[in-house]
Amino acid sequence: MCSHQPSCPSSDSRVPHIVAAHPEQGWSLLCDGAIVFDDSGELTADGRVVAPHRAPAERLAVAA
Repeated sequence: MCSHQPSCPSSDSRVPHIVAAHPEQGWSLLCDGAIVFDDSGELTADGRVVAPHRAPAERLAVAA
């Protein structure tokens, strides 16, 4: 159980929320202990690394 207030959403929702944000450094700490990065990568509380979820270059918009 998290010690911050308000407490975490119920475990049924599985939607952790941000407890500390550092946009100038490109990361945020979630209430479940995970650190998420602006490039969509993640470091979980148990030490696992989730690679960034980047879109293929062909799907990116191009300014004309």
